Amino acid sequence: MKPLLYITPLRALLFGLTLALFELLTYLASDAVMPAMPVVVDHLQASPEFIPHALNLYLLGGVLLQWLIGPLADRYGRRPLLLGGCIFFGIACLATFWVQDIGLFNLLRLLQGIGLGFVVTVSYPALNEAFSEADAVRMMALLANIALLSPLLGPLVGTLLLQWLDWRWLFVAFAVGALLCWGLLYRLMPETLGVERRDGSRLAFTPIHLLPLLAGYGQLLKNRQFVAGSAALGLVGLPLIGWIGLSPVLLIHDEGLSTLDYALWQLPVFGGLILGNLIINRIADRYPLPALVRGALWPYLAGLGLLVLATWLRPTVISVVAGMSLYALGLGVANAVLYRMTLFASEQSKGLVSAMLGMITIALLGLGGALLAMIGAGASLLHFALAAGIAGALAIWPLWLIVGGRGGEGVVAG
Repeated sequence: MKPLLYITPLRALLFGLTLALFELLTYLASDAVMPAMPVVVDHLQASPEFIPHALNLYLLGGVLLQWLIGPLADRYGRRPLLLGGCIFFGIACLATFWVQDIGLFNLLRLLQGIGLGFVVTVSYPALNEAFSEADAVRMMALLANIALLSPLLGPLVGTLLLQWLDWRWLFVAFAVGALLCWGLLYRLMPETLGVERRDGSRLAFTPIHLLPLLAGYGQLLKNRQFVAGSAALGLVGLPLIGWIGLSPVLLIHDEGLSTLDYALWQLPVFGGLILGNLIINRIADRYPLPALVRGALWPYLAGLGLLVLATWLRPTVISVVAGMSLYALGLGVANAVLYRMTLFASEQSKGLVSAMLGMITIALLGLGGALLAMIGAGASLLHFALAAGIAGALAIWPLWLIVGGRGGEGVVAG
């Protein structure tokens, strides 16, 4: 794996791993908190209905400033924006230590989510600009496996820490982690704009002008491949987001499981997701990108079908987890490929493209997760299975437009 930038392969690898570490931290700030949420709402004298808000507000926070973060990264560079985002995230986490009511807690969750916005809008384009197409897909899949340690281990870590620590100290740990990431990024992150690359190209900085900026976003919304890819990315992950947000209610509050049992039931689901990423890491350069996504649809759709049918016949935790695990396998195969295809569906600057891509994707995840909670997906295992199955099926149409419809084979991926 040889980077396009004039940096050593070791530094390129360490840079990628540092991006994965920051991404892991932003996800841990969501996943490790979820087993603590029954305790949080109890301490803050709030209703259990606020439990899924911890995730949904966090995701919506990721959307708030992406429209500005992307153009700022195009103008001033990826490096200074990501360093600033890391510090902002750390401060928002540290402030949670002193919160005394659920309203302020929710506000800080929204602000913490902005850190996720920096990951999506700045670090993903930087990674794709630093490597060639096959290497970028492979690297994103590899880094996704590291980041997926969060939902895999986050509930376990959160559960174990809660045995000895107050939930407030979880946020202090996130702040310390943000400081560590900042130091590593400062040492290792190269700038990908304004520097000559090994292929002789040089990605230019892009000035910010309001009207052209708005016009650029408008052009993206007219780009069929881009809109379809962004919608697909949001909708394919919606059942998983619903599971992360509602499983504490379903398993701990409704089924009466312990927090440790709750955490253990996450392992098959996110194990399937990691397996899917390992598969795409091995085969990324063997097939065209649309073919990879079409192949991923088999376990994706089979998992959703199993989720609904098995839970309908026998509404148990095993039925739900079996379907979610197979679905997650397909999601793991498709996710990195879909992101690459959508990012390069337009010739506009990648900061602008990634900003709109992130806004659409995370808005669908955040609003979709909130809608699932509102319509009663957390009322029972069967309610969740039906709602998640329908939500996941909504991705079929945009997926068909980007990989199966007219022109699907002609997508330019980089």
